[in-house]
Amino acid sequence: MPILDDLKALNLAVADVSLWTIKGPVGPIAQAPVYPAKWVETTAPLDESLKQIFTDQLERIEEVFAYGLLAQNNEASALSIPTDETHAPSLLAAVAAETAPLKVSQTKHLLNTNFYVAKIVVGADIAYAVKKTAKSWKTKQAHSVRSAIFQDQVLTVDEQPHFELSRSFDFIVFRESVLILDKGKFESVLRYRQAQQSVFVDLQNEAEFQNLFVDMAPLIAHVGANKIQLRRACAIRDKGHYRDLGFMDRLRGNQAEYGLMITFDANGRIIATPETCAQIMTALLDHRLKSGFSTLVYDVQDTTPIHV
Repeated sequence: MPILDDLKALNLAVADVSLWTIKGPVGPIAQAPVYPAKWVETTAPLDESLKQIFTDQLERIEEVFAYGLLAQNNEASALSIPTDETHAPSLLAAVAAETAPLKVSQTKHLLNTNFYVAKIVVGADIAYAVKKTAKSWKTKQAHSVRSAIFQDQVLTVDEQPHFELSRSFDFIVFRESVLILDKGKFESVLRYRQAQQSVFVDLQNEAEFQNLFVDMAPLIAHVGANKIQLRRACAIRDKGHYRDLGFMDRLRGNQAEYGLMITFDANGRIIATPETCAQIMTALLDHRLKSGFSTLVYDVQDTTPIHV
């Protein structure tokens, strides 16, 4: 777990912290996103709080797995993906230098911030810890509530604007890798989900995939804009089992043994229906497996080949 070990090895006692707020991503989906960014001056106690949140989050992670479209992590694990496979370089460029024109000087500069970045600098190393903002950062929320504080045994109105900082981060960019703690937030901030929609369009236009079906329309409708189905469609393209003639022959010949009810025309093309689209996705992902021990048949969420 190089990225995790390297992050834990950072000497935060000598770290400098700057806080950047970002309203974005913006720009056409087909292009690298733009991240309008401003940095805000912070106090030493707030910097220490950010460093403590960073440390606490890293301490609870015990395992790091490679990012995959269908991979999931839990409270004690994280996912990792190379930085250059994401739009992270565009984000890092936006928060490169704390210059005077980019400094927050008014409350309106903070309102409607989409996410913030705690930039933690230790010598030549920089870790960028990213978090989607809470509702308190939205103009509508700020105007719809009044804050109160309990002080000296009295509850009184607090007229100062409030911006909540979470006790966690969604992902951390460090050196050549991204450590993902919240997959959904990572995909949203770095526009990974929109890229999946583009990949699904490419899959539909691929001749080898088109030739599998009598009519792809039911499958396209099944996937739609659903983020889980888009991930599965992208994983189908990544795995590429449909390009393997042997795989497809075995699917046609053995599917009934595995409890599938996919139908084929006289030329062996798949007849997709609303009722069988889920099974077609499972089959093309190679996610319907039989145990060699219990002989039971299972649907699995992801697969990791084991070489024996």
